[in-house]
Amino acid sequence: MRILRVSPSRRVWIFDLDNTLHDARPHIFPSMHDQMNAYLMRRFDLDDEGANRMRRFFWERYGTTLKGLVRHHGEDPKKFIFETHQFPELASMVVGEYALGHALARLGGKRLVFSNAPRHYVEAVLRALGVARWFDAVYTIESTRYRPKPAFQGFRVLLRAHNLEPHRCALIDDMPENLRAAKRLGMSTVWVSSEPRRMPFADLRVKSVTELPRLVFRHAH
Repeated sequence: MRILRVSPSRRVWIFDLDNTLHDARPHIFPSMHDQMNAYLMRRFDLDDEGANRMRRFFWERYGTTLKGLVRHHGEDPKKFIFETHQFPELASMVVGEYALGHALARLGGKRLVFSNAPRHYVEAVLRALGVARWFDAVYTIESTRYRPKPAFQGFRVLLRAHNLEPHRCALIDDMPENLRAAKRLGMSTVWVSSEPRRMPFADLRVKSVTELPRLVFRHAH
């Protein structure tokens, strides 16, 4: 990882949120999918099967349901993300790791969050995980003017805001296409995945962010 050749105080760690800092698969993603289906059913007068098919089509083609809705139907992104990210019981739905805060503290340098989710949700998850204080800034779908990763626009917003050179940065993310974009910009990349296969654009693979400090210090010496 080229970032390890940068002095620790000048390193910048850019973290995705869902399935990176916490596991959204057991509770949050199923609820999010249900909320999106309900929105599509109301908006387009679809049954549940039709809404699910539409959501999956946009997800597979564009990476997010929102991008497909904006492109094909001129949807209001602010309305869509607000209505599909409502979690009154969020604290009991978040699946995190006790050691996460300790791991983040050990990394040193600057730590940012960069998520395709809306700000109200991202900040609520960070509070539920008890790690909000470890981050210098949070970038969300609103920060990118609703052009989510892997579009370069969001990365450039973040880099400009902090006057960062890409070689000082590492993106930690579970989505290969986001890592590919970061690599093309000159960042180091960490793939959060349990898959054994290697990715040519991932410098490191970890099953959990809590593994990162140990690997960083091992590679740094």
